Amino acid sequence: MSSIVIPVEPFDLVIFGGTGDLSMRKLLPALYRRDADGQIPPPARIIGLARADQTTDDFRQEAREALQKHIPAQELQAEALERFIKRLAYLHNDVTHPEGWGDLVALLNEQPNHIRVYYLAVSPSLFGVIANGLAKVGLSNGQSRLVVEKPLGHDLASARKLNQAIGAVFDESRIYRIDHYLGKETVQNLMALRFANALFEPIWNAHCVDHVQITAAESLGVGSRGEYYDKAGAVRDMVQNHLIQLLCLIAMEPPYTFNADAVRDEKLKVLRSLRPLQGRAVLANTVRGQYQASHDSPSYVQEAGNPDSRTECYVAIKAEIDNWRWSGVPFYLRTGKKLRAQMTEIAIVFKEPTHSVFGEIETPMMPNVLSIRLQPDEGLRLNIMTKDPGPGGFRLRDIPLDMTFAEGRAANWRMPDAYERLIMDVVRGNQTLFMRGDEVEAAWAWIDPIIAAWDASGTRPDHYEPGSRGPIASVEMMALDGRRWREIEAKEHD
Repeated sequence: MSSIVIPVEPFDLVIFGGTGDLSMRKLLPALYRRDADGQIPPPARIIGLARADQTTDDFRQEAREALQKHIPAQELQAEALERFIKRLAYLHNDVTHPEGWGDLVALLNEQPNHIRVYYLAVSPSLFGVIANGLAKVGLSNGQSRLVVEKPLGHDLASARKLNQAIGAVFDESRIYRIDHYLGKETVQNLMALRFANALFEPIWNAHCVDHVQITAAESLGVGSRGEYYDKAGAVRDMVQNHLIQLLCLIAMEPPYTFNADAVRDEKLKVLRSLRPLQGRAVLANTVRGQYQASHDSPSYVQEAGNPDSRTECYVAIKAEIDNWRWSGVPFYLRTGKKLRAQMTEIAIVFKEPTHSVFGEIETPMMPNVLSIRLQPDEGLRLNIMTKDPGPGGFRLRDIPLDMTFAEGRAANWRMPDAYERLIMDVVRGNQTLFMRGDEVEAAWAWIDPIIAAWDASGTRPDHYEPGSRGPIASVEMMALDGRRWREIEAKEHD
C-alpha cells in the first residue's frame, strides 16, 4: 500500500525566523520530503527571513547542512535535494523596523497569484508586530495565511491579547494555530476509528468506559532549555495545548460534517464542559513534580538555574467532563520530563464485565483497553480476554489485537512527520487540524485557576527519581480511585 500524493497549488512560504531551530530542524525537512514526493509544484518558493546579515547562498548552504543532519542519507536524493535548494531564497529583515519590508514586497509581487503563507517561527511577542508590518506594506490581503506556533499566550489574558493582535489584521479563516500533535497520523486515525466504524461509537460513553488516560512521557530533562522552561512549566508547555487537544478529540460529539468549524465547534463544547478545578479541588486532583539529581545528571532546579524554583516539570491531573456522555468518567492526564521512557499514548479503559460466568479461575478478568500510541511505533492496540489454548483446563489470558501503522507497508515506507501534513493543509486552506482562537482561550480559562491555586498554596512540587514513573503522590491519586497508571514503556509489542 502506498500513499496518494496530490499536488497543491503554487505558493510562496515565508518563514519569519528562517534561520532558527524550528525552521532548520522541522520545517525545511518537512518541505523537502513533500517536494521529493512531488507534492510541491515547480513555481513554489520558500523564503527564509531573519535578522542575520547573510545571502541566499549562505542560507541555502545552511539549509543543505540541516537537511543532511536531520534526514537519513537514504532519503536524500541528489536530484530532489538540488531542486529543493533552488527553491530557497533569503531576505535580511528586522521586522521591528518599518523600512525593512521593501525587498519582501518586491519578491512576493513577482508572483502575485501565488498563495502566500507567512509562518511565524519567532517569539510570540513579535506576532502582532509582524501581522501589522504585513498589513502596512499590503501583504496581508488576498490568499495570504498566517501560521503561528505555541506558546499561544502565557495565561488567558495574554492569549486574548495575542488573538486580538493577529485578528486585527487576519480574520479567523486565515489564521492557522499549529499544534503538531494534531498532525500525527494516529490522532487523525482516532477520528476515523470513532466516526468511520459502527463498532466503537455505541460504547464510547460513560455506560461502557471506566476511565481514560492520556500520557506524554519524556525520557530527557530540560537540558539547555532550563531557563526558558522554568518560566512555563509542564502545564503550560504540554497540558494546555497538546493533552487538552487530545482529550477534546476523544470526548467530542460526532460533528455534523467533517470540516474545520464543525470539528472545532464540538471540541469547544468539550472545553466548556470541563469541570472547573479551583482552590482545594486543585490540590486534591493534581500532582506536581520535579526530578532530582542522579549520579550522572543534574536535578531540574540545577538545569533551570533556579534553586528556589517551584515550576513543575511533571504534572498529573484528574479531569472530569460534565455532560451526558461522560458524566462520572475521569480523564487522567500526565506528562513529565526524565521519566522511564519516551511515550505518548491515549488509553481508553473499558469497564469490566458486570458478571463473570467462569467462576473461580486462575487468571483474573482484565478490562478491555484500547490504546492509541502516538510515539514510538504509532498505531492502535485493543486488549481483549481470550482462552489460553491447550487441554490444561480453562484459563483466560489478556492478548492484544495490534495495528502498528508501519506494518503491512513497503520496506521503504516512512511515517510522514506531522509538519508535512500541516504545512500542506495550510496551503490547501484546510483548518480542520488547527486550533481556533476561542478554543485556545477556553483551554486557558480552565488552566488558569489550577496555576493560581498552586501559587496560593505555597507548596513545592514533589520530587521524583530520574527514570521513574514520576512522583509517588500521582500513584496515590489514582489509588484513591481504585485505579492505577499504565506502565510507561518504550515499546509495548515485543
